[in-house]
Amino acid sequence: MTTNLQAATTLANGVKMPWLGLGVFKVQDGQEVIEAVRAAIRNGYRSIDTAAVYANEEGVGEGIRLGMKDAGITREELFVTSKVWNSDLGYEATLAAYETSLKKLGLDYLDLYLIHWPVEGKYKDAWRALEKIYKDGKVKAIGVSNFHVHHLQDLMKDAEIKPMVDQIEYHPRLAQKELLAFCRENGIQMEAWSPLMQGQLLDHPVLKEIAERHDKSVAQVIVRWDLQNGVVTIPKSIKEHRIVENANVFDFELSAEDMAKIDALDEGVRVGPDPDNFDF
Repeated sequence: MTTNLQAATTLANGVKMPWLGLGVFKVQDGQEVIEAVRAAIRNGYRSIDTAAVYANEEGVGEGIRLGMKDAGITREELFVTSKVWNSDLGYEATLAAYETSLKKLGLDYLDLYLIHWPVEGKYKDAWRALEKIYKDGKVKAIGVSNFHVHHLQDLMKDAEIKPMVDQIEYHPRLAQKELLAFCRENGIQMEAWSPLMQGQLLDHPVLKEIAERHDKSVAQVIVRWDLQNGVVTIPKSIKEHRIVENANVFDFELSAEDMAKIDALDEGVRVGPDPDNFDF
């Protein structure tokens, strides 16, 4: 299992993806996102996750350049993800959206490009575009976000290339066991967004009790639960001490009993929209 912040899972195509990264959803473009990304890379993070709709790709790119300089690392040592937004789903539009994201980030390629939401009637054309970008060697890996099992099955009926990643809302109150099992069976790496349930779980008594026993924070316990379930995770923070704390999860292990207690919190509760029922 993962032993440090540079530890990586191997995707179906052999590409290595760090188990832990920084998410920048709702982080403001400009100084705020620049400093968060820079601090993460300086403190050992090698994976940064953004999206066109976050409207902060320029700042993320700047943070990456500064962080690489601080850490003395090359672009090849980083894993950068972005996502195509719903209004750009479609073959030509998706190809153009990829180029726009690259330009904003100031990068020559992405490590992972995802379809952000399964918009009915549109995601298959978008997937063909992702396959082309991938075949042309412009991206290291391609995948989806917010896809349920039936979306994945539908996509895979016609796809030449299977999605390598499915990034979904995943936390102790939404454990998505059926989806996790399906992804495992099909060699798709599951990745968690909103792993801390946007902060709503930080006072949970069960999690607090486990955290105290391990002399860890609740956030660290949740991230550890993700990792022990084989789920890549990207907790978001803009505070450097939190960014460091969220990654300090490689020196302890949750017992089978701890894991079972956390699993028992699953109630199918979402903080984000249901991928079967969204209107944007």
